[in-house]
Amino acid sequence: MLVAAPRFFKIRSFDLHCIPSVSYCSPKASKGFLKAAADQMEKVLKTERNNLHANPRLHNIYGHVTEILELRAEKPSLQVLFIPGNPGIVSFYKDYVVAVYESLDRKATVTAIGHIAHTLEDWENGRLFSLQEQIQHKKEYVKEELLPQRIPILLVSYMIGIYPFLTMNRDSPWQSLLTKSAGSQIVSVGVSSFAALVGLFPTWFHQGLIRTLLGRSWSSDAVHVACTYLLRYSMVRNFTFMGMTEFKKLQENLDWAFIKEKENRMAFLFGVDDHWGPLSLLEEVSHNASGVNLTIEKEGHTHAFCCTKAGSIWVANHTMDVIRKHVLAS
Repeated sequence: MLVAAPRFFKIRSFDLHCIPSVSYCSPKASKGFLKAAADQMEKVLKTERNNLHANPRLHNIYGHVTEILELRAEKPSLQVLFIPGNPGIVSFYKDYVVAVYESLDRKATVTAIGHIAHTLEDWENGRLFSLQEQIQHKKEYVKEELLPQRIPILLVSYMIGIYPFLTMNRDSPWQSLLTKSAGSQIVSVGVSSFAALVGLFPTWFHQGLIRTLLGRSWSSDAVHVACTYLLRYSMVRNFTFMGMTEFKKLQENLDWAFIKEKENRMAFLFGVDDHWGPLSLLEEVSHNASGVNLTIEKEGHTHAFCCTKAGSIWVANHTMDVIRKHVLAS
């Protein structure tokens, strides 16, 4: 995971955009009624704070219907933008987005932006999108919607979301296999068709299969998201196609000159046994850009941190530690 932050910013206090509507009350209204209304409002506010949920919404970005997961502040001093890996399904990151938002005392807007066509419905009518097209999609979102706000942007990226700061792990047999199979249209179509076929079976079968194949420790919400999204032909076809273009890009050399130039604004989080972000890459970054903040997760959370509540909260807390130590303290 990559956290790239602005060098200087301060967070100032402001009201949250969660005030419920109230009816007009005449000056003759009794004090008891006004107090009761005020108490009721406080109860509503407290309930909203205690039952905060982040749900995806559709948003047109760069001419493409995109799923966005967002918790907004009324007058934010900071924008946290999260870019997922592949598949880029923002619903996996609900717990993470809520935890980051809460950790910032609800004083910053936190947004997770999904990938084109990694959506519940096939809004693109079967069109496939490459890694480069997904990157351009995010650049346009930042350019058109975030930069005009003139507030600092904190970029948090996960897996392929951190490209071009990621490279191929040539020591991983699994990645070598994926590199070969991802380039095959036959394999991509076959996997997508199989997923769609499984999607025709009852829900209990989906859930059992997902837990068996992907993770018994996954939360029920993560299993639900996987069953809802990953058993659709258009969805699977798109993330396998994106994977094909990923592996081509990951074989290129890292831009060390750029990383060195921005090293005091970057932080990387690695896992002990995560072949997608191996410790050999940590050593390479440390050698070539010693100013980058590097951390190794040793609490036992897996690569799919977003699929457990504990993992989501841990990574959110780590994100906040980076913000406090290397951004707020600047």
